[in-house]
Amino acid sequence: MKKILSEYIVRMDDINYGGHMGNEKALQVFNDARVYYLKQLGSSELDIGGGIGVIIAEANIKYIKEVLLHDILETEVWVSDVTGLKWTISYKTKRKRDDEVVFIGTTVLISFDYHRKKVVKIPEDFLKKI
Repeated sequence: MKKILSEYIVRMDDINYGGHMGNEKALQVFNDARVYYLKQLGSSELDIGGGIGVIIAEANIKYIKEVLLHDILETEVWVSDVTGLKWTISYKTKRKRDDEVVFIGTTVLISFDYHRKKVVKIPEDFLKKI
């Protein structure tokens, strides 16, 4: 499966009262990386082909290392599984300064026709791209 790398710089509003990145911000890093991944494939969350978008059905994050203000994070993104109407995107985020993995995770997506308001098959053209 095709892998793409995206970069994120930790901002002040990512930091919580403990002085490190808030746990909910990891999902934002994944969201940004996923949007970038889809863009590199010529797609978006609203159109992966034929006007079909995506819905996130599940998100999982495993926290490994502390992330601090101004850390530069690099997230590797790839589709790791396609099963029926669902597909899973995997993420591995490293801190650039020391190449340490700080968190990993997945999101499970479902292809969705927003006009007809129903779950649909993953477009064949998109499957070829990934």
